[in-house]
Amino acid sequence: MTAVLTDDDRAFLAETRLGFITVAAPGDGAWPTTRPVWFESTPEGTVQLFSGVTSPKVRRLRDSPRASILVANNAGEPERWISIVGTVTIEPDGAGELASRLGARYWDLSDPEKAATLREMVDSDIVRIVIHPETVARYAA
Repeated sequence: MTAVLTDDDRAFLAETRLGFITVAAPGDGAWPTTRPVWFESTPEGTVQLFSGVTSPKVRRLRDSPRASILVANNAGEPERWISIVGTVTIEPDGAGELASRLGARYWDLSDPEKAATLREMVDSDIVRIVIHPETVARYAA
């Protein structure tokens, strides 16, 4: 385990895959929650995603700014995964640009319905969630 994403990690994360973010749940003894997310790794070595400013995920991260994200190979590929655990910052800037990039990465925007849905996301009140790695674990078969 390290605290740094390697070039090989970044190449893996640059492929279109879902990430699964886990955040603390509110209250003592509450279970953490995990959700699938679109994400991207950055040249600075962080991982970022976006969410609605009033979403439960963002509320939980404001209370406890730590998260993990797990990204795994697709079905039919040899087993491989990367788990990143770290502190989180919630950034008010750049969320629309990030959502636009990720929408183009994950969806076929020639589909008018998907393009319209993405425009609604970009135009909504969203923030960037940035995970600053403290621990990076990985496995490749």
